[in-house]
Amino acid sequence: MFPEDIQTLAKQIITQATAKGLMVATAESCTGGLVAGALTDVAGSSAVVDRGFVTYSNAAKTALVGVSVDLLAAHGAVSEPVARAMAEGAVARSDAAVSVAITGIAGPGGGSDDKPVGLVHFAAAGPAGVVHAEHRFGDIGREQVRLASVKVALEMLLDRIGA
Repeated sequence: MFPEDIQTLAKQIITQATAKGLMVATAESCTGGLVAGALTDVAGSSAVVDRGFVTYSNAAKTALVGVSVDLLAAHGAVSEPVARAMAEGAVARSDAAVSVAITGIAGPGGGSDDKPVGLVHFAAAGPAGVVHAEHRFGDIGREQVRLASVKVALEMLLDRIGA
């Protein structure tokens, strides 16, 4: 179902999280649950995947993972502060110790000069703290932005598990 590089990362996450006894959660906007899907595609994932939040709308970001309305109004959904809040909220509102969050503009529309199509913000939270990454994939097509985002998110999650 997923490309081999994504499958490999997902298997590494499940193996390492299992070895460390860490539960995992995701908070996804533009990927719509694809990260959770990649993780749960791995046999044995039920031992470590607690839940996935699909927070596509701003209302969902607020209701499900506690992103404040004020933060959304000040920075917009596609921003570092919102990605960080999503990652922190996923841990706070689950039994997970580690999480990853993704918010971006997959396209083909929805971009602006400040926030073009292909802009994606990521954050991963864990016992070692929260990290952020911004990627500008460009207008490479919706599917490609989403798949590239899944890969980055899995890499960040693996890093937080190992931190």
